[in-house]
Amino acid sequence: MREVYVAYSEELTRISFTPASLRENWTRRIRLFYEEFLPRLERRLPVSRVPVEPATEKELLLAHDPEYVDFVKQKSREGRGLLDYGDTPAYPQVFEAALKAVGSTLTLARLLREKPGIGFTPNGGFHHARRRAAGGFCVFNDLAVAALWLRSQGVGRIAIVDIDAHHGDGTQQILYSEDVLKISVHGYGYGFYPGTGWIDELGDGKGLCKNINIPVPLGSGDDVFKLALEEIIVPQLEHYKPEFLIIQAGVDGHDGDPLTDLRFTENSYIRFAESISSIARNIPVLVTGGGGYVPETVARIWALELALMAGGDAREFTVGEVESSSSMAAVNALRDRLNWLKNKLEECSH
Repeated sequence: MREVYVAYSEELTRISFTPASLRENWTRRIRLFYEEFLPRLERRLPVSRVPVEPATEKELLLAHDPEYVDFVKQKSREGRGLLDYGDTPAYPQVFEAALKAVGSTLTLARLLREKPGIGFTPNGGFHHARRRAAGGFCVFNDLAVAALWLRSQGVGRIAIVDIDAHHGDGTQQILYSEDVLKISVHGYGYGFYPGTGWIDELGDGKGLCKNINIPVPLGSGDDVFKLALEEIIVPQLEHYKPEFLIIQAGVDGHDGDPLTDLRFTENSYIRFAESISSIARNIPVLVTGGGGYVPETVARIWALELALMAGGDAREFTVGEVESSSSMAAVNALRDRLNWLKNKLEECSH
């Protein structure tokens, strides 16, 4: 059984970069995880609570331009307005809050380099933040900052797997030309945010064929997720053999989430976590909470995934959800996309 390190700070239960209407949904799932599910994990797994150190401006500059960092600082002092075109609000000390959130991910990255295990921060996974812009409730991109920090410390093969319902457009933009494996499975359809993440966005330069998108039709269920997992995610990770794995574990793809149109059940998250446990048995795995707006479901699925990734028993975190199935059109559409993608990836290997 592997050690689990949980970034723990009361401040993380108060930080949100969402509009006011979603703030309670965002913060409540973190409180629920800390208060209800973390103690249950601690009774069954070797779990350590890890104090969080804020990120530094120097660390932010690994992934973000100085002008953008200065812009966020200015809006933080003003305490009003927007950091992007309409999704991500500014408020007093938003800059300091973002440093703490990014710091929760970096704190675990540092720890896991010395003590390989499973790390988890519930208030991380801000994958929409781009090099020069906020977006989608994300101020700074902790995933990209962590990956580039690890690279600066001499870590070789770094992989990021993103299962949030929305494409990680910021992670892709910042790391598009970097030799970091990036795999994202996400909803894709007319009007669905952020509108990026098609199969032909394969990276360039050193990142060519290391930017892998699996866009699934809206309304997809567990059968579609299973296809993506078995035909792309697992084979690519097994081939790449990462030395450090970062996961954006958003649960907004779960059936019933108010912001998305996917129909995954706990069965998809169980399959994913079991696959990660098998593939990444001996390497550090840094898990970030990502999206998800049904607090009880999100906190439970996080606990379920951590238990399985650590090699423990997750039955007490399951509720027996029935497998969801997709339309034949959705399955066929994904098969076509996966076939095209596999052919392209095969070309890259020659």
